[in-house]
Amino acid sequence: MTLKNQVGKRIKELRIKQKISQEKLAEMAEISQNMLSGIETGNNFCSAETLEKIIIALDVEPNELFDFRHQKGNEELLKEINKILSKNPEKIEDIYKIVRAVVN
Repeated sequence: MTLKNQVGKRIKELRIKQKISQEKLAEMAEISQNMLSGIETGNNFCSAETLEKIIIALDVEPNELFDFRHQKGNEELLKEINKILSKNPEKIEDIYKIVRAVVN
């Protein structure tokens, strides 16, 4: 995952955690909603000035925006799932049903 993607994902996480709409955060940071959407999806990256406005609008410390320790890639998640299931083989069928329900 690129830095753009990680920062965008983190901004979205913090925004949702604070129950702020994308429209409201964009207004607070004095940027367009389209710009914020692009930042959150990792399609756009913002200037340091805009990043500072987002940090102020979210009322977080700058280091919180760059704390990616909880974000894991698909490969790492699959390894963890396999590890969990190998210790709990009786749950494989239940997990399969859950995955099928989510995918369909």
